[in-house]
Amino acid sequence: MDELNELHLKLRAAVADELPAAVALRHRLHADPRLSGDEADTAAEVVRALGAGPGRRVAGTGRTVRIGGRGPAVALRAELDALPVTERTGVSWASANDAMHACGHDVHLAALVAICRAAERIGVDVPVLAVLQPREETSPSGAEDIVGSGVLTDHDVRAMVAAHVQPRLADGVVAVTPGPVNAATDEFEVTVTGLGGHAGYPHVARDPVLALCQIVVSLQHLASRRFDPVLGAVCSVGRIGGGTAANVVPETASARGTVRVMRDSDRAVAASLITEIVTHTAAAHGCEGHARFFPGEPVLVNDPALASDAAGRLTDDGVTVDAGFRSYGADDFSHYCDVTRGLMMFIGTAPPDATDAPGLHTERFLPGDHMVGRTADALLAGYLAAIRTAVV
Repeated sequence: MDELNELHLKLRAAVADELPAAVALRHRLHADPRLSGDEADTAAEVVRALGAGPGRRVAGTGRTVRIGGRGPAVALRAELDALPVTERTGVSWASANDAMHACGHDVHLAALVAICRAAERIGVDVPVLAVLQPREETSPSGAEDIVGSGVLTDHDVRAMVAAHVQPRLADGVVAVTPGPVNAATDEFEVTVTGLGGHAGYPHVARDPVLALCQIVVSLQHLASRRFDPVLGAVCSVGRIGGGTAANVVPETASARGTVRVMRDSDRAVAASLITEIVTHTAAAHGCEGHARFFPGEPVLVNDPALASDAAGRLTDDGVTVDAGFRSYGADDFSHYCDVTRGLMMFIGTAPPDATDAPGLHTERFLPGDHMVGRTADALLAGYLAAIRTAVV
């Protein structure tokens, strides 16, 4: 048995001992969540649970805490923030305020604490850098701010590892996919200006609502007719507004949405195509159309060597590994992958044969407590993969 396999066995045993306390921590965090930018209380609770000192404040309400060893560290990321969702799960430890850990961040934090406490107990040679990241759910990105702070360079981080619960995968499955796994996501706002008037005399007005409706329909063709379907794109309009009365043609109408692609080079292409559709469709209706863009997260690209090694280790442990799962969701973990080797894994939560399991960001999403252990196992596999595949 080589030293890394022996370390694996020791850490797994130590993590198992830490799980009851980690589950209790998960319940405390879930019952008292904080929204993006207001996570100081959550960070303090997690730091207390880690028991490794106060660490370093970063990105406002975030913390980094180093555990064990000297030299280059392996960073494990977990997110601090909750969502503005009113919980409807009915558990005794449900949120008591107007926020909710409806994205599983409470599970991720508890799993990270279990790993770090286990690493501290057995005395690992390769340090773990616990990254307690704020503002994953909103802009400005907490991950981008942590990268900009220089803390990863200060600790000579050799790799970043994270795991995220995923209801689109079955309970018992862990997705460890090399290459692109989450899309780049940019927001856009469309404004159409026409000529207002009386609804009974549309011929003397220039209706921006009609033009905007046609723009929204045309934007749905962006993915199916303007991008290579093998690479794909997703364009979704989530908000439409215009007018103040049923019998008035307004002067302006607007919409806001997102565009998602799996290659960063396609972001500029998508913006150009959206601008073209907006401008020309509005003009065809006698209106003027403008599009503004708000850059979001880059494509999240997993390091192939990290993915391969972690997948092999999980398979050896009896875990069912999916090496092809990808999602057009976005995660600001992608900012870490731009500056160091990164690995994001997805932990399946859907019950077997379930067709209506609650999804992420919904009021009834509540992974079972056993997901703390599943997530910790994945983080452990990623930590060991970073050691074995270290670039020297």
